Amino acid sequence: MLRLAPLVLATLFVACSGDAPTPSSPATNPDDADLPAASEAISADVEASEPDTTTYVLVLGNSLTAGYGLANPEADAYPALLQTRIDDAGLDAQVVNAGVSGDTSAGGRRRIDWVLRRQPVDVLVLALGGNDGLRGLSPDSMQANLSAIIASVRELNAEADVVVAGMEAPPNMGDTYTSAFRQVFRDLAAEHDAALVPFLLDGVGGIPAMNQPDGIHPTTGGQERLASNVWPVLRSVLQNG
Repeated sequence: MLRLAPLVLATLFVACSGDAPTPSSPATNPDDADLPAASEAISADVEASEPDTTTYVLVLGNSLTAGYGLANPEADAYPALLQTRIDDAGLDAQVVNAGVSGDTSAGGRRRIDWVLRRQPVDVLVLALGGNDGLRGLSPDSMQANLSAIIASVRELNAEADVVVAGMEAPPNMGDTYTSAFRQVFRDLAAEHDAALVPFLLDGVGGIPAMNQPDGIHPTTGGQERLASNVWPVLRSVLQNG
């Protein structure tokens, strides 16, 4: 079963309440019929106190991650497809889709603290930057924003793993810009000891059959390719992290 956790449902509030137990009469001891019920109650308490061993994978991205334009993004965007691969591999991990259409690296930096107050993160898949490239924003500023996002995650969980999903700037931005833009993701991975997906849109970008009519957002087939690009790197992190 798909276990993708939408961000709005990521925070679980657990309240433990109940009537206080009535003290037994000093003259009364539990009889044999009461023992199984008491044993089951103890077992339930032990199970409830067991630590959560699930690995939470936060995919922080833009419209590519949110599944913009898809009929059923909750099932067909690549974070959901990654969850299917995780389940098929028998791994105890839950993917949280934190994609927001139109988001830039600066937008991700502004909202990461809000996300972290609501969602534990053991693995961060950082898939921002595409809109920075489309708008010709400074690669240096993008790198500072993405680095700050990673720092925020590791401030709360020093053991968190990071997967950096690389992007490419449009070629019409010129060789100097596109080269500097591409290098940001490689430098981030090296600086933060993160795994790198060299190009999230490999096999999708610029291929009409893989994109919706706007030529930017992947079709369901394109989203399958995105998941295939990320999965080998994410699987290695989950298995070895």
